[in-house]
Amino acid sequence: MEIICIAWLAGVALIQWAPALPDPLAWAGLVLGGGVGLIYAMLAPPGRGRRPALVLAALLLGGAYTAWRAELRLADALPLALEGQEVEVSGVVASLPQSLEKGVRFVFEVEPDTTPASIPVPRRLLLAWYRGWQEDEWYGNPQVHAGERWRFTLRLRRPHGSVNPDGFDFEAWLLEQDLRATGQVRPGKAQRLEVLAPGLGYRIEHWREVIRQRFLEALPDKPYAGVLIALAVGDQRAIPPAQWQMFATTGIAHLVAISGMHITLLAALLGRLVHGLWARFPALVLRWPARQAAVLAGALGAWAYCLLAGWGIPAQRTLYMLAVGALALLLRRELAAGPVLALALGVVLLIDPWAVLAPGFWLSFGAVACLFWALGGRLGAEAGWRAGLRTQWVVTLGLLPAMLILFQQFSLVSPLANALAVPLISFLVTPLALAYALLPLQMLADLAHGLLAWGMVPVEWLARWPGAQWQQARPPLALVLLALPGCLWLLLPRGTPARWLGGLLLVPLVGWTPPRPAPGSARVTLLDVGQGLAVHVATAGHDLVYDAGPAFSAEANSGERILLPYLRAQGVRQLDEFIITHPDQDHAGGAESVFLGLPVARVRASLPASHPVRLMAGAAYQPCAAGQRWVWDGVGFEVLSPRGAVEEGDERKTNAWSCVLRIDAAGQRLLLTADMEAPTEAELVAADPAALAADVVVVPHHGSRTSSTPPFIAATGARWALFPVGYRNRFYHPHPKVWAAWGAAGAERLRTDQGGALRIHMESDGLRVEPWRTVEKRYWRD
Repeated sequence: MEIICIAWLAGVALIQWAPALPDPLAWAGLVLGGGVGLIYAMLAPPGRGRRPALVLAALLLGGAYTAWRAELRLADALPLALEGQEVEVSGVVASLPQSLEKGVRFVFEVEPDTTPASIPVPRRLLLAWYRGWQEDEWYGNPQVHAGERWRFTLRLRRPHGSVNPDGFDFEAWLLEQDLRATGQVRPGKAQRLEVLAPGLGYRIEHWREVIRQRFLEALPDKPYAGVLIALAVGDQRAIPPAQWQMFATTGIAHLVAISGMHITLLAALLGRLVHGLWARFPALVLRWPARQAAVLAGALGAWAYCLLAGWGIPAQRTLYMLAVGALALLLRRELAAGPVLALALGVVLLIDPWAVLAPGFWLSFGAVACLFWALGGRLGAEAGWRAGLRTQWVVTLGLLPAMLILFQQFSLVSPLANALAVPLISFLVTPLALAYALLPLQMLADLAHGLLAWGMVPVEWLARWPGAQWQQARPPLALVLLALPGCLWLLLPRGTPARWLGGLLLVPLVGWTPPRPAPGSARVTLLDVGQGLAVHVATAGHDLVYDAGPAFSAEANSGERILLPYLRAQGVRQLDEFIITHPDQDHAGGAESVFLGLPVARVRASLPASHPVRLMAGAAYQPCAAGQRWVWDGVGFEVLSPRGAVEEGDERKTNAWSCVLRIDAAGQRLLLTADMEAPTEAELVAADPAALAADVVVVPHHGSRTSSTPPFIAATGARWALFPVGYRNRFYHPHPKVWAAWGAAGAERLRTDQGGALRIHMESDGLRVEPWRTVEKRYWRD
């Protein structure tokens, strides 16, 4: 059973990570091959290759099934002709509304019966509804609740997200959630049709929102109210970023989610309660054994909790395992732990073949598999606290390879932090949070929060320990696969000969560092940060960041969301140079997060004296001015503009402050131009046009018509013109005339909104520019 389910998993994963879906002929081949293997396994005599045939059939049929499901989901697409157009649709708010800085975001399920057939919009949409000024009219905070039926006028767009090396794939997440378009509600054109639409799913979402609001009202301004909401209804959005960082550093983030432990505990408590009550009535016991009634009650309670918690993958895994175990007990059959886990795996992938794209899938099933492997039948022989520490050690070590490839970090204090937090959260806080969700007594909320706040004190202390977390570059898959047998060997029972040898297989994994450019060469990555600019320059031994992208809101920016994760995955431990070209938010919006997230040796910038980053940099700050030069590892850098450092009270547009940088590596040149405009271009051309000659140019001001004058384009003589622009940005960058002008000059043009991050290799054997959407093709990307 186990090997067959693993083969099914392999078939699903191979399709989900494929650059393209199989064509009809290849798909038919998968079905035919899987069918032949299945028929042979059913008809062949025992011992005549039946198991290999079943494994092959599971592999091929798993791939065919996933490809079929993917084709169906991709077919539910927004037509290109409707992108950006206003359409009127009716439907139901199908998720908990999430607060944004200036509005709310929610999932909206379109009702085809009430939407004209001439408007073929996808069935499920991710919508944002903002407040603010629109066409000289103020629109206030929208009041929208789960389960309500609305008629909206929407402006929609197809799924699109930033694509960067080792970055979060928003398009994959949308596909996994079956959200086939995103959009905005047009203000003043919305009508509530029904307060609560019929349907169990909508009612559950309505109850979840009621419970969330109950917690917010009972615990206003309490630091851990968001954690209690997450434990009760699975909504984690109210947890502040600082707490998430603490949970990640100490390795207890899984406790904040609705973990299998919480669901199992609830099922056990309900089962024990029903067993005790049932056994008191002889008539009931004679009709049905108390043990079986308890098992059924526990399974039903777990199912109800999973629905209330949002139906996450860890919850599904636990529910299916409990259901299989309950069914076995009801049928008076005995099942080993391995087949139960394998069946749960198969059911999850049958229902949701996109689950393999979620880190929670691998961590949830991996943690349980490690526990079964290492502790089966032996944990009960140890004392309670020793068993708890050993359990946490097993999970930490067993998931180490997965943590490094998924998050490039793991917690060194996780066993101790979990030993402290698991009993508190699982056995006290979670039951109290659920009790308050069902019975709104203020004392229950206060007690749950007080216990949690008290228990987090030692966890916060562990998070502040300097060596609490191991961070490194993202390792290649080959080293992860090599380390897995080492982890399994280390987790074998005490007394196993040479168990320490398993640790040798972990050394390449934890000691791996990514290759750097050769001396004299450079690798430049123009990151996809939307409508903004962020560039990473790597030489043989140095790292430079040029701008940090935009701020998305008061709570989020591209420095935190995109740049820092990318740099850590690349193995960058400190920045030798951080250039902030000018204070505009699309260039400096993420600068504070980068400065706080990594050590920075020097900040070179054109910033006013009161700018937060300039104040944070202190003595490390240096004004950006033309004529500054330095050489790293045989790679030359020169600042071409501004002419003289920016002084306080400078009345020029901030775009004129832009720090223009030229990079010379391996006989090639690259020009980084930030937001300089026509006057600055004219100054540079008049001063020394030869200094502007470059093989690659990051086009000034995102391709605005206020830049890229003909003399400047001619002076560069660029072979490549790169446009850092956001998808369907409101400025309509790049301007069609600018786009055409660079093409007429003979430059090959690339855009980050179409190609994702653009990586430039300046090497002795030539110049290469790679769009990341081409390097990492996925079937769901246009």
